Amino acid sequence: MEGLGLFTGQHAVMRVRPAQPHTGICFVRTDQAPRIRVPAIVQNVSKRARRTALRNGTVSIETVEHCLGACAGLGVDNLEIELSGAEVPGLDGSSAPFAELLRSAGILEQEAVREPLVIRDVVRVADGDAELVALPPLNPESECLEVSYDLDYGADAPIGRQHYRVTITPESFEANLAPARTYVLEEEARQLQAAGLGEHLSPKDVLVFGPDGLIDNELRFPDECVRHKILDLLGDLMLLGRFLVGRVCARKSGHSLNHALVRALIEHGRKQQQGAYAAKPPSMDIRSLQRLLPHRYPLLMIDRIIEVDGSRRVVGLKNVTINEEFFQGHYPGDPIMPGVLIIEALAQMGGVLLSQELEHKGKVAVLLSLDKVKFRRAVRPGDQLILEVESIRVRSRTGHVRGWAKVAGEIVAEAEIKFGLTDPESP
Repeated sequence: MEGLGLFTGQHAVMRVRPAQPHTGICFVRTDQAPRIRVPAIVQNVSKRARRTALRNGTVSIETVEHCLGACAGLGVDNLEIELSGAEVPGLDGSSAPFAELLRSAGILEQEAVREPLVIRDVVRVADGDAELVALPPLNPESECLEVSYDLDYGADAPIGRQHYRVTITPESFEANLAPARTYVLEEEARQLQAAGLGEHLSPKDVLVFGPDGLIDNELRFPDECVRHKILDLLGDLMLLGRFLVGRVCARKSGHSLNHALVRALIEHGRKQQQGAYAAKPPSMDIRSLQRLLPHRYPLLMIDRIIEVDGSRRVVGLKNVTINEEFFQGHYPGDPIMPGVLIIEALAQMGGVLLSQELEHKGKVAVLLSLDKVKFRRAVRPGDQLILEVESIRVRSRTGHVRGWAKVAGEIVAEAEIKFGLTDPESP
């Protein structure tokens, strides 16, 4: 699709492409050389008024929330969104055109297991009388997100007070939220245009409320404003990098407070994951690992296996301490775990996974190739690496796996690894 950005008025062409499991949503600026990738995560948020923008270095993507809202509502992730300009097309100011685009392309279910963040405790952020509260689901078996929003401009204001509650499903999203358009007060519209933003827009293009009510337009819903607020919130919650299960109650919140909730939820998820792994007995301890792998000190990079899902997936951990010998030279005074050793740990996890196949018992997994290797942040003493590896394709003499290394729930490195499976006696 193509169109003008809501704020900048710049023309851009947008193309959506599928991506591999666990990729998440990533915007790609195709007008840059080389192309610049901007993952849709809260760490890349750039402070803006009245919208959500993402930045990688000096390159930004403006007004991403309506597009991300459509992804959230339809349950779609693992996308590359190519953009030929600095702002996502504004179109009619709603998520409906983005939802239609995704529907028309076709939505496919991938084989990888999606791991949503289930809210287990109350998480609250506030700014004055604006607040957001995330709560556990009422039904422990629920797999959905329920959102309620209390919008209050005061009894005498043209918008007044509106309240809306909805359980997010693709059907409820498309019928009740996607068509809700962005809105602005007439005084705010004048201030924005005086600042050079939205100069191409008129009240026929977006909902503008004057002292006497809506100007030169018609509402799609009597409470369209509060529905659009929920739409914005859903788009911002996609910056979590995971889908959310539970309840979110909002009062007068805007984009900056939405981002604050996402950061608080990330910390909530980290504590939740650390607690779960700490309480979990090991599936394999170090002695079992030494019977499976030929590696020994100083290159055995796994301390224990904490989860085994047949020959499909394994999860292990590596405790990174200052006593690691590689910290003597990498680097004195600023210890950082070498990225190549993080990938080595994932490769060893791949060997553990392949050994779960009966025909591969006793064989040694030898590296053939690495692909799509990415390093996202430094690993330092005191960190605990959670190593996850899943199978892509396994044959009698070769194996192909995909792995991620995480610290406190945040991906620090990832790679696809191919192995040759050989007998121990073979060179």
